Amino acid sequence: MYSKELTKGTLQPIILKLLSDNDKMYGYEITQKVKELTKGKIDISEGALYPILHRLEHQNVLKTEKVYIGKRVRKYYTVTNSGKEIITKKTDEIIDFIETLSIIFTQKAIT
Repeated sequence: MYSKELTKGTLQPIILKLLSDNDKMYGYEITQKVKELTKGKIDISEGALYPILHRLEHQNVLKTEKVYIGKRVRKYYTVTNSGKEIITKKTDEIIDFIETLSIIFTQKAIT
């Protein structure tokens, strides 16, 4: 599993990408999908996930829908129309960042 320090800046783009690829998801589902896709290397805690989701909802990037399952309420998150544009920008930014890191970490040291 990667350290929290390493993954902290990538959680929002990861969450946005998952939500853009799926019609709607609820919090626990997001954490499990990330764990599944990364084979356990990235584990998003509830303490990290929900502040991001709430901030994105407040910024009108996401909207929520409450679904009652028996006596429980499940809150589903979906991307708003304006959020789709933001996701495209964030996705492009993270891809560029990964390519830049790749340059740094694959370049041979010059002495």
